[in-house]
Amino acid sequence: MILTLVSEIEKSVDRFRGWLEEYGETSCDHQTFFASPVGGRAKALYYRSPVIGTFAVAPFIFCEAFLPSARHLFWKRQRLAIADAHYAMGFAYLSLITGKKEYLDQAVHFLNVLVETRCYRFDRCCWGYPFDWVTRNGTIPAGTPLVSITPYAYEAFLQVHQIDGNPKWLGILRSIAEHIAEDIKDFEAGFGASTCSYTPYDRGGVINASAYRSFLLTSAARLFNEERYMAIAERNLKFVLQNQRPDGGWPYAVDGVRDFIDHFHTCFVLKALVKIEQATGCPECRGAIEKGVEYYEKNLFDERGLPKPFSKAPRLTVYRHELYDYAECINLGVLLKGRFPQFDRTVVTVLEDLLARWRKPDGSFRSRKLLLGWDNVPMHRWAQAQVFRSLCFLLNQEKRVS
Repeated sequence: MILTLVSEIEKSVDRFRGWLEEYGETSCDHQTFFASPVGGRAKALYYRSPVIGTFAVAPFIFCEAFLPSARHLFWKRQRLAIADAHYAMGFAYLSLITGKKEYLDQAVHFLNVLVETRCYRFDRCCWGYPFDWVTRNGTIPAGTPLVSITPYAYEAFLQVHQIDGNPKWLGILRSIAEHIAEDIKDFEAGFGASTCSYTPYDRGGVINASAYRSFLLTSAARLFNEERYMAIAERNLKFVLQNQRPDGGWPYAVDGVRDFIDHFHTCFVLKALVKIEQATGCPECRGAIEKGVEYYEKNLFDERGLPKPFSKAPRLTVYRHELYDYAECINLGVLLKGRFPQFDRTVVTVLEDLLARWRKPDGSFRSRKLLLGWDNVPMHRWAQAQVFRSLCFLLNQEKRVS
């Protein structure tokens, strides 16, 4: 059924490329409201004292819900590494589909940007946010490497290296693997299992962080024939598998506080497990994927078959649907195509809705369906780049099959 949508997807990708060239490679972000010193202090106060802090963050939440275009009043447009990595992968897929060198050149451009914007306070290659990120556990300063971002850069460099064979990319891949193995820390978390830190400085507990690390080091172990990477990857994988709930879902973290289950983080975990299974044939991964997909389909889609942000929202949300969820659903659908027939049909429903309601006349996509109206502010990280990459990934698969 996806074949009937290929022509429209190709048109969307082509229009999006035109929009990206005109709009530029910097943008506002999901975090823009709280990236400024004023917004950051308000958010930090909310985490310290929720009652008082609610009044401090209320103006920002109001803007997010009813005046999303006000983002530019709070912080500047910036380049986001995770978006650059996704754009690199998207253009790399287009180069494979069409054989056009111009697309490979675009992919290489984004890789060179990643080289320029890495966290230079660390000797090894790694990436984070260009703004201070206020979290429940404190503020993560700009330029702190994050295990949720660096793996995407790894995938981008690996994908282009597989096309052009440039040894420069191989050296960067080795540097990334060493960062993930050595600078990101392990903490005992049950028999034969370890949770990893989200940055080089925290104590771990986030499920998708360990899934990311396990996938990257599994890939790097095969790429560099490095058993040390595999040993670390296996312990992080056990942590992920051991913390899958009986119903098949994964909480965001095992700290007793952030126990919500949301759409795109569930996709992150499942994608990592699928890639590990593809690389190793791990039977435990296969069982976890089957349970996870069952939970995912039952709890993270609404009655129309469209992505729900949360299985149960942990707080008041100001939106009904999230572009990021659409992108990650499509990515997961491409990886799992043919294994779960009902999910294949769900992916078609999601694609049809994306093409029908989310495309804008300029070629970009809406960012969120709010409680009232839409958030139409284009944000590269949230999730223009992810949608572009997912559509290119899908086209590459369909073209190879046909």
